[in-house]
Amino acid sequence: MTAHSTSITKGPAALAVQPSTTGAWAAIARFWREFLRVAFNPYHPEQHYMRGPGPAWHAKHGTNVNP
Repeated sequence: MTAHSTSITKGPAALAVQPSTTGAWAAIARFWREFLRVAFNPYHPEQHYMRGPGPAWHAKHGTNVNP
């Protein structure tokens, strides 16, 4: 058995995946999985960006907020 030929057995029926199509279908599936993961990712770090220490930090450390 080579690295590209795969035999999947589940239950009484066995599905043999052809080596020539395995790579193409796997590449297409990988592309769409990655595309959907990136396109519909709910986390946007730019929305949580902090611009620096706030007024509470300045009050605690005794620095002037407006230089």
